[in-house]
Amino acid sequence: MKGKNEQRAGLLYGVGAYGMWGLVPLFWPLLEPSGAMEILAHRMVWSLGAVGIALLALRRWAWIGELVRQPAKLGLITIAAAVISVNWGIYIWAVNNGQVVEASLGYFINPLVTIAMGVLLLGERLRPVQWTAVATGFAAVLVLAIGYGQPPWTSLALAFSFATYGLVKKKVNMGGLESLAAETAVLFVPALGFLLWLGARGDATFLAGGAGHGALLAATGLVTAIPLVCFGAAAIRVPLSVLGLLQYMAPVFQFALGILYFHEAMPPERWAGFALVWVALMLLTWDALRTARRNRTEALRLAVLAAEAGAPVDTSAPAPGPSTGTDSGAAAPERAPAS
Repeated sequence: MKGKNEQRAGLLYGVGAYGMWGLVPLFWPLLEPSGAMEILAHRMVWSLGAVGIALLALRRWAWIGELVRQPAKLGLITIAAAVISVNWGIYIWAVNNGQVVEASLGYFINPLVTIAMGVLLLGERLRPVQWTAVATGFAAVLVLAIGYGQPPWTSLALAFSFATYGLVKKKVNMGGLESLAAETAVLFVPALGFLLWLGARGDATFLAGGAGHGALLAATGLVTAIPLVCFGAAAIRVPLSVLGLLQYMAPVFQFALGILYFHEAMPPERWAGFALVWVALMLLTWDALRTARRNRTEALRLAVLAAEAGAPVDTSAPAPGPSTGTDSGAAAPERAPAS
């Protein structure tokens, strides 16, 4: 019973995390007239404070000493911080400039981009269905390029920046809260310096916009940290396959908001492009679920053989989730979105 309650709680945490990431486009317009760069800088500064409080409450500090003694890992954290700042900045700019639908496309095609990067950079091999999904995604980008009159640069920038971030995070191998704390610590000084520079020029809106506006800018730290805490709680309670399915909630919500709330245009050629992307994602999900089922069956078979032979065997390793694009899991679903 306890296990079922834990999984139910984990599912609720996961829905909450991805639901909040999916609804975050409603928040960024509230911060106008602040520009995307000022909002981004505030997000970096206040996120460190929010994550620091969470780590203090959880008493998770031991990793700091270990990280400081590993220069190579610190270098990777710095690269991850730079890449995620680009991703955050583009996303905030896109939402506040009427490109919510195109931003959602970036997170829809992110698994396909991650798979492609795994093949090109890590030499990973794809199964036939995965090749079909990647080819379908490439066709979708071509159709969308025709529909937009140019390649969907915002979507591609979001997808490639987040895929690069995921690749670096795979090498870093740190928990979500710890990683975000390290990344925002790297970003804190330049972000704070930028805000002080804006203030010296008289262009800062933190105080000029009134107490309410300042409070909203400070809330960017909570907007970043709270979904991540929920995601972390979900990740330890539910299988990766479930998280892999839940991760599509965020771009689905963003897409729906773009059309229904922000009333962005969706001509037929864009519908066609999105439809191809969704077909590609369905292929990936079906293939990953099939592979996970096959792995579980094989693990049980080996367990039975080992039991008959009187030898212990470990069958606790999780099966890959729906977004696991390649054999080594370059697109593993335990990564949180960077909305």
